[in-house]
Amino acid sequence: MKIALAQLNYHIGNFDSNVSKIVDGIRKAGEAGADLVVFAELAISGYPPRDFLEFDDFINQCNDALEQIALHCQQVAAIVGLPTRNPHKKGKPLYNSAAFIAEGKVQHFTHKTLLPNYDIFDEYRYFEPNRFFEVIRFKGHKIALTICEDLWNVQDNPLYTVNTMDELAGLAPDFIINIAASPFNYRQTAVRTEVLQRNARRYKLPLFYVNHVGAQTELLFDGGSLVMNSRGELVSELSYFEEDFRVFDLEEANRPGPDFERVDYTEIEAIHDALVMGIRNYFEKLGFTKAILGLSGGIDSAVTSVLAAEALAAENVYNVLLPSQFSSAHSVNDSVRLAENLHMPYDTIPIEEAYKTFGKILEPYFKGLPFNIAEENLQARIRGVILMALSNKFGYILLNTSNKSEAAVGYGTLYGDMNGGLSVLGDVYKTQVFELARFINREREIIPENIITKPPSAELRPGQKDTDSLPAYDILDEILYQYVEQRKGPKEIVAMGFEEKLVKRILWLVNSSEYKRYQTPPMLRVSAKAFGMGRRMPIVARYLS
Repeated sequence: MKIALAQLNYHIGNFDSNVSKIVDGIRKAGEAGADLVVFAELAISGYPPRDFLEFDDFINQCNDALEQIALHCQQVAAIVGLPTRNPHKKGKPLYNSAAFIAEGKVQHFTHKTLLPNYDIFDEYRYFEPNRFFEVIRFKGHKIALTICEDLWNVQDNPLYTVNTMDELAGLAPDFIINIAASPFNYRQTAVRTEVLQRNARRYKLPLFYVNHVGAQTELLFDGGSLVMNSRGELVSELSYFEEDFRVFDLEEANRPGPDFERVDYTEIEAIHDALVMGIRNYFEKLGFTKAILGLSGGIDSAVTSVLAAEALAAENVYNVLLPSQFSSAHSVNDSVRLAENLHMPYDTIPIEEAYKTFGKILEPYFKGLPFNIAEENLQARIRGVILMALSNKFGYILLNTSNKSEAAVGYGTLYGDMNGGLSVLGDVYKTQVFELARFINREREIIPENIITKPPSAELRPGQKDTDSLPAYDILDEILYQYVEQRKGPKEIVAMGFEEKLVKRILWLVNSSEYKRYQTPPMLRVSAKAFGMGRRMPIVARYLS
């Protein structure tokens, strides 16, 4: 039996596009002589559909799409994911389902058993878990069909009391198929592969795995669909960060191909490719083509600009230099060099005149108080007003350039440099931004060296440096990583060798800045714990703040 894996980039709620991609995959499978073609979890609706699932019309369109797809499964069978209604009076109204289609109609529905309800996942909000287990019989074989999380209860700290494959293994399946929507983070590939290996080895069965690829707002899906033999060895792996399609012979799937070499991504290379894909898909799926950003001469805006140029083409990235009386000449020159290196359009709009005008307007009301953060933030907000005006005038999306370190401690100005339709680096620590810059310059100098090596500064007052307000970024980022991603408390972090006073101050900054993060644009997620939908914290709270 020949099995095709179709790794596709779906668009939530775009049923015409999703159906077209699936039907094209069925056609390709037929032309390649495949008996069965497999698509990803919730392929018809896109993932995650979230509260669209509460609309009857949305579910009706999913069902209509399934009927259209079934008409094309006359010679080739298909497995495709979609939400389906729960016919029972008790329980959640929907199932997360996989339809098995053959001979022009749906032959069987398999429902997801293990519904993740942590981090970015909230499937139990919508779906009822499966409680009945059976294999699919097709061409003399018995298929253990599972959906994403159904294979994840083999880890050392299982979250669930049921193990889907333990139930299915008693029915003597010949192989496992898992359809998934497994979001990217820069360590997820290794974790995911280990989970799949544990299943293949534990049940001594070949495994066919199909993942989503592409970006859905802040969630990034890296693909990496694969085939694994019963010894847990990789037979083949599909591409990362792009659509792919491949056909496998079931018998061949139980022995590694002699020429197979796994893609070996470094963390920074994976983050780079994920961010480029995230920007590109965000614009494509919203129907936009051009980006605008403020190019300051700092490393964050430089890296954001280059990533946008890779995603959208350089001519579609409009860089605006907004120097004030506090901006250094080399910041302006470095920005111009960067724009010219990639032939990106740019303009220079000085803000000193606007700043002085606001100063005159506010002078009677500032009551003679000395220059402080109010004047610093005023400059950032003037820049934000100009960028948003240009965005509105020409239909550009403003890219936010703040990094995760800044977002964590509130080192940014609401309605100023925190403006934007998309935060490119909001889940990338400052130390990782430097690594990205080096990666971008791996073959030639794109980002001027001075941008990478000079001390970071907001340039909102004379001689200002980030280290005036924050510890060195290598120290700050490690404390933030331990608190945000590892969920370590202050005592645990201090025990790692960090100064107690510093730890308390940093954690206070993180928790007291929650109100700012509630007002930021969506941040492309590249870590296991990003700010946004996967980290839900109260604003009005006193814990460590």
